[in-house]
Parts: sequence; C-alpha cells; structure tokens
Amino acid sequence: MSTVYETTHLARPTATSVPLDFPIAQRFETGAPLISPAEVLPSPLLLVVDDEPELRSLLAEYFGRHGFTVRTAADAAAARISVAEQAPALAILDINMPGENGLSLARWLRESQPRTGLVMLTTAGESIDRIVGLELGADDYLPKPFEMRELLARVRAVLRRTDVTAAAVVATSPVRASIESASGARRVAFGACVLDLDERRLLGHDGNDIEISAAEFDLLALFARHPNRPLSRDQIMEQAHNRGWDVFDRSIDLRIMRLRRKIERNPDKPELLKTVRNVGYVFVPVTATVTVTPTATATS
Repeated sequence: MSTVYETTHLARPTATSVPLDFPIAQRFETGAPLISPAEVLPSPLLLVVDDEPELRSLLAEYFGRHGFTVRTAADAAAARISVAEQAPALAILDINMPGENGLSLARWLRESQPRTGLVMLTTAGESIDRIVGLELGADDYLPKPFEMRELLARVRAVLRRTDVTAAAVVATSPVRASIESASGARRVAFGACVLDLDERRLLGHDGNDIEISAAEFDLLALFARHPNRPLSRDQIMEQAHNRGWDVFDRSIDLRIMRLRRKIERNPDKPELLKTVRNVGYVFVPVTATVTVTPTATATS
C-alpha cells in the first residue's frame, strides 16, 4: 500500500533570504532572487515524489530547513492521494518510477492543477525524457545526481513565476494593478490595456483583443509578477526559457519595442515598460482606474 509522508518545518530562511532594501545591483551580482519565498509566499507546500526513501527524506529535511512545508510520496498513486488532500505550490517529480512514471503524473498534474509548479528529476543523458517533460508542461528539470543548492534555486525560480506567486505579489503590491472582472478572472492593468492571465489575452481600452504572440504574453505576465522590480535580460531569459527565447539580448529588446507600441501612450517615451540603464527593464504600474468595456456590449 502506498504511503504519504508529511514533514512540516516552521523555520524560515535566513542566510538565503535577501532584504527588500538590499541594493538591486548587488542582488543581481550575488545571484539572489528578486523575491524570496518568505517575502511573498510563507511556507509554500512542496510535494516530493520519488521511489528512493533516502532521497525523499533528504529533500524533506533540506527544503524544510529553507522554509517549505514538505510532503513526500513514494509513487504516483500516493502523490494523487496527497494532491487530492491539498494541492501543492510545486511538485518535484522523479521521471523513472515503478508503475506510473513521472511523465504520466506530470501530465495529470498539469491538467488537474494548472497552477502547480513542476520540476522533473531525470537521469543524466536522457534528453528525450527532458524534452517530453517540458512539452507536457514541466517548468524545469534537473538531472541526477544534482546539487541541492541548485535544486533549491530552481524551485524558487519556478515559484516566482507561477500563478500562485503572481497573485500574491499583485495582492501585496502598493500599486493596485490587479483587476477582478465580474467573472472573477485575474487581470492586470498595463496602462489603458488589460492583460487577462487566465485567457492569455491582451485587451485594449475598448475591450477588443490586441494581437499578441505567446512570447509577448509570457513577457507581460513576467512583468506583472514583478511590478516595480528591475529585471535583467538574463533573468527574463531564464524565467521564460520554456518558451524558446533566442540566446541574444537583442531578441528581448525587440519584443519590448513591439510591446511598447501596443500598450504605451507614446512608445518613444515609455511610462510602463521602462529601461533601467545597465540592468534591463522594469514594469511601473499606473494608479489610474482602468475600465474595460466588454466586446459583447459594443454596438455597430
């Protein structure tokens, strides 16, 4: 019979946390996260699914010491039971498990829990598994054996870009950029435009759709998760790696230029997506109220 183990640790990160007033340049230089888990999502729930008891115990202890609540499962069946009881913020899945493998479990998790982050553990050299995992919706992967600190960094990076973290960031932001529609959809104001995070649409001031590519949507969603926080080009590429970014900085600059033409009042003098010299770009939300007129009510 499958067993679900749960280990709860109340300790908060200390040495790995970075104060909010820490100079932004030094945060980049030290590789520190823009937003630590303690700043936006205290004690996020982490699910570790692996058939190796020693590794499960090691991960539970390590992540517990870094401020996570950890649940572990020995196989996919136990993981399904755990998720039914409480959906995790992020799941670490071993691909090669007896019975239902990690790829099948990842597909189920992505369909049933779209807001749960997924990090896959693979055997070194098995590129096919990594490719399939990413195509199924995994946010990141790490080959075994791995360095614990690298896994921690990857988990934190995924949490920073998941919808759960995004909602927490917007809710706690001093600038109210989030807009709740009558249907409860999550929307973020970009000037007179509105980004619909659930339907992956950009709406103009008249409520009509503005044509936007998947890469452009991901870029706006990334800025929505980090309002008023400069993002370097490397961070933008890292946090949107599964969308096929080009390896050249210029590709990001071109996407920013195209987005400014769509959301800025004057693209030549941007107010929303501003350039931070020698760093990258920052999204500066506006405080004005944005009213979106539904297209269904428009008259010809």
